[in-house]
Amino acid sequence: MYLNSIIAHPDRIEKLIAIAKSSLLPLLEGAILYTIPLTLLTFVFGLVLAVLTALARISGVKAFEIIARVYVSAIRGTPLLVQLFIIFYGLPTIGITIDPFPSAIIGFSLNIGGYASEIIRAAILSIPKGQWEAAYSIGMSYSQAMRRIVLPQAARVSVPPLSNTFISLVKDTSLASLILVTEMFRRAQEIAATNYEFLLLYSEAALLYWIICFILSIGQGKLETRLDRYTAQ
Repeated sequence: MYLNSIIAHPDRIEKLIAIAKSSLLPLLEGAILYTIPLTLLTFVFGLVLAVLTALARISGVKAFEIIARVYVSAIRGTPLLVQLFIIFYGLPTIGITIDPFPSAIIGFSLNIGGYASEIIRAAILSIPKGQWEAAYSIGMSYSQAMRRIVLPQAARVSVPPLSNTFISLVKDTSLASLILVTEMFRRAQEIAATNYEFLLLYSEAALLYWIICFILSIGQGKLETRLDRYTAQ
C-alpha cells in the first residue's frame, strides 16, 4: 500500500526526499546534543560503578558481597524501561523529582553498572593466581596488587565485551525518549507527528543509529587488534 502510493504519485517521492533532508539536521542535533553525551556519560559512570561492584563481589566482606549481589540481581532481573520509569515517573510520588536527562543518566548508569560488573568480575577472576602470588612475594599489599597487576590485565580481557556493551548502549538510549529526553529518536517522533511520515522518519533515525554503531564497531575492531598485538609481545 505504501509503495503503491509512492509509485502512483511520482511527486510524492520529491516530497519524501525534501522531508528527509529537512529532518536530517534536527536528528543530528538530537544525536550530538543528547544521544552521544548520554552514551558517554552513562558508560563512564556505569563503568566506575561496575568496578566498585565487581570488587565488592570478590572482597570477601560478607556485607559488601550481599549488597553487590542484590544490586546486580535487581538490575539484571528487571527491564531497563521499568527502571527508567521508576526513576522519572515513580520517584516524584515520594517527593523526589529529577529532570529527564539526569534521570536517564542515573537509569542507564545503574543498568550498565549491573551488567558490566559481571564482565569485570569475570575478567579479574580469569587472572592466574600466580600473578597474585608474585605480587605478594615482592611485598605488595592486596590493593597494590589489584591496582598495579590485576586490574591492568583484567582491563585488556574485558575490552571486547565492554565494547559490545558500549555499542548496545548507543541503541538503548532511544528508550530515553519515553521519559521526555529529546535525543535522536525523540526528535524523529516529534517530526513524524507533524507530517505523519512515520516510516520515513523512523527509518532515517534507524539509519543514523546504524552508522554510529558501524563506526564504533570499526573502532572496536582496531582496538582489539592493537591489544592482541600488545599481548602477543
